[in-house]
Amino acid sequence: MKIILKRALPQDLRSSVKTYLNRINFKIAKCCSKSAFLSSAYYFLFNKSFRRENQSVLNGRLQYESAIQDSNKSNVLLRRNIHRIEKGLIMRPRRSVFGLGFIEETVHAYVKEVEVNKVSHQELKWATDVLSEYFETIDIGTSKLVDELRRKYEKAIKDTVISFEHDIYQPNKGSYSPYFREDNETSGVSYNQLLMLFKQRRSVRWFQQTPVPEEIINKAIRAASLAPSACNRQPFKFYTTTDKKVAKEVGAIPMGTAGFSSNFQSVIVVTGDLSCYPYERDRHVIYIDASLASMQLVLALETMEVSSCIVNWPDIEHLEQKMEDRLGLSKHIRPIMLIAVGYADKSGKIPFSQKKGIDLLKQDI
Repeated sequence: MKIILKRALPQDLRSSVKTYLNRINFKIAKCCSKSAFLSSAYYFLFNKSFRRENQSVLNGRLQYESAIQDSNKSNVLLRRNIHRIEKGLIMRPRRSVFGLGFIEETVHAYVKEVEVNKVSHQELKWATDVLSEYFETIDIGTSKLVDELRRKYEKAIKDTVISFEHDIYQPNKGSYSPYFREDNETSGVSYNQLLMLFKQRRSVRWFQQTPVPEEIINKAIRAASLAPSACNRQPFKFYTTTDKKVAKEVGAIPMGTAGFSSNFQSVIVVTGDLSCYPYERDRHVIYIDASLASMQLVLALETMEVSSCIVNWPDIEHLEQKMEDRLGLSKHIRPIMLIAVGYADKSGKIPFSQKKGIDLLKQDI
């Protein structure tokens, strides 16, 4: 009906009708904004902007429960709970007994992963080292449950051999349990050097006709994986292509790339995985964690003389559907942003984009 009216009405009348409808919508929205219930009713009756998010969050919850039963490569519950144990181990002062609310499900998840042997061996070593320190640290005999779980854990690791490539970033003499800050190897990067890197990285839209080697993109993703993430769940994935034809096609999907997406050589689509969370309260964490990782990714690319352009991804239903179809995304996976990647055409200009000053950004608490 909307399309028929749009075609039937002359342009000036269309504008008048649109203005009139917007005024009515504004008055309804103003009235509904006075309570949470009416706000929900407004978005149910008059605005469908959040329907995809609602469906994605709900699918994420269901997928989370399914993943607990059939994990593959990375167990979300185990990752979260091992990190919770880590935080208990580093507390000052450290409690003699802690983690009783989740240690049972943690050990059960760990034993299952040992038996199934699908999870990453590095993740399994991390879980093993942390759980070993937990059971060595906690007071013996304070809880029958803990004693029983300790025996179950020790039985699981008795004949378990964890083989993997040693992580060169681990400073704790081969152990993946918590370590002292003083054992960290410092980078030697000064503030001024880091600031220069930040100034160097700008959104480049004109690239040389050369795709970025996959090896370089893999190195940047490795750097991105070291970004902070809530409970170490890392709810993101990078869909990449170094195929110029595919880069142009995918790069043309979002708004705002008309006129320069035909120049894209390589593209990364950053997505968030809502199946990492059992509760709706965590639905925004995919955006926080993926953004932190993406910033490290583009800075890592810059150190390898590869430029980038962050492409905004607003929540527009037909574009969401188009990207979902193109990448084969499940409903609980949300596109968060695109990153065009390439070797900068040095004759191409970039916007100056003056940033806000400290006086506008800093606010005392």
